Amino acid sequence: MNYITHLNAAFHEFYGDDRLKTGHISLYLTLFFYWNLHHFQDGFFANRREIMKMAKIGSKSTYHRLIKDLSNWEYIQYVPTQNPRLNTVVQVSHLCTSNGTETGQAGTLMRRYCPKNVPLTLYTKHLKQLKHSARKPKNEMEVIVFFKSKKWPPEEALKFYNHYTSIGWKIGGKTQIEDWHATAANWMIKAKEILEKPKLKIVSKNTDFLITNEQKNYGQPL
Repeated sequence: MNYITHLNAAFHEFYGDDRLKTGHISLYLTLFFYWNLHHFQDGFFANRREIMKMAKIGSKSTYHRLIKDLSNWEYIQYVPTQNPRLNTVVQVSHLCTSNGTETGQAGTLMRRYCPKNVPLTLYTKHLKQLKHSARKPKNEMEVIVFFKSKKWPPEEALKFYNHYTSIGWKIGGKTQIEDWHATAANWMIKAKEILEKPKLKIVSKNTDFLITNEQKNYGQPL
């Protein structure tokens, strides 16, 4: 029994099963924990009070409904008992075996598909969303909030957003931006450099340089 392989397969099943609610998943993980404590035996005695406490289930009726759902959906096999001297037996289904099938209690064949390699579609989708959000902000307000968090002038946020929106969020109009936060930091570095440069005196083309109020001593050699 491979602990990690089984959980990866279980989460893959959870992702595609819209019947499951948070209570089902919490109960399943708790049962898996106790299954692990029993060294992954075919079946183990389930202490309802302990399981409810760990799974954060408050009522008996909720517990029985959830565990019956998991059993009916073949995530586990639940063998209840009405005898107070006997304990309830739970068997967690083997989601991944070498041949892609699983055997239940007493060698009963379970009809559940077990992927050998769990696809990382959810993880890949999340990464794509992160990359897309890093390349450009959702709107102008997101840029303003980011600049405000860095204590940068809000007017620079508007300049930055309008500039890169006009060129399709590409550096130099050619290269796709990978992280607009880093590009904004570079924008502010350049803006600071421009502010710190000495301002050039604007001279009118009609200025007569021969007319001056400055007293000069023309007796000194050049």
